[in-house]
Amino acid sequence: MDNIVNAKDRMNRLGTEKIPFLFIIDFLLQKPIVIPLKEVSSQHILFQTCIAKNTSECLSNSVTQLNHSLEIMPQPFEDYQAQFDTVVTEIKKGNSFVVNLTAQTPIRLETNLQTIFHQAKAKYKLWYNDEFVCFSPETFVTIEEAKVHTYPMKGTINASIPNAKQLLLNSLKETAEHNTVVDLLRNDLSMVADDVRVTKFRYIEEIETHKGRLLQVSSEIEGCLASDYFSHLGDILITMLPAGSVTGAPKKKTVDIIVETETYQRGYYTGVFGVFDGQRLDSAVMIRFIEKTPDGYVYKSGGGITSRSDSHDEYQELIEKIYVPVY
Repeated sequence: MDNIVNAKDRMNRLGTEKIPFLFIIDFLLQKPIVIPLKEVSSQHILFQTCIAKNTSECLSNSVTQLNHSLEIMPQPFEDYQAQFDTVVTEIKKGNSFVVNLTAQTPIRLETNLQTIFHQAKAKYKLWYNDEFVCFSPETFVTIEEAKVHTYPMKGTINASIPNAKQLLLNSLKETAEHNTVVDLLRNDLSMVADDVRVTKFRYIEEIETHKGRLLQVSSEIEGCLASDYFSHLGDILITMLPAGSVTGAPKKKTVDIIVETETYQRGYYTGVFGVFDGQRLDSAVMIRFIEKTPDGYVYKSGGGITSRSDSHDEYQELIEKIYVPVY
């Protein structure tokens, strides 16, 4: 594993030479991984993005079907309430506008992480050395022909709730949270690109899970890169990390609040992973995340907290996001 400076320099060099590579970067940028695609061993890493993958549909279809059973053992609400109160206090002090508060929830599975990788239906998937599996619906950054896009995702609701779409789009809390994150990502993109603008604002995406459908809200932000952007892929990515949708604003102070408040280590959860194929770059925020620990499996999930947040609603959203996208 490289340190972040070495990882950035390596991505810049590989980009300059148009050598395809995979990158996996943890939340606090402490254990980044950058590997030329030709050196990625499927014995240790399986990945899927919109532009490249190292596993076939035939192999995925041959894997035994996943048992949909997923036993969840959430932390007591009182424990969550204490962390929620800490975050709200920081917001009221003016130290943040929105804080992404997460937790790890012990779960029991009747399968293994590699089977989940093969059977999960998601835009982005990553299985790493049987340590964790991620099946993320959220694009982080794409780069193609000097155009860079980012897609902050903020706002989730169970699609079975009557008038779910209208409730989600009309929620003052969800609107405020999404607006804040869009502003943050627009500012982040402005540090690496010119002519930055929001090209799609608050559109609905639908996700199928083993528990039913979820609706989530995303936006699209676009910018123009300098002609020598291939030589600066590492600079572009690292400048924008950690991802704004899973931190908050202002980012640096909010990350400090997260580290001080959360009672576990995020590790690679809410980091990013992606692929450069020699011409294009595609990447994801590592949400929807199961990790193997010495004490068993845990599912890491969370959501954004604002001054309008209700602790019971946020606790329920944290649990609602504990799913496997198989159907």
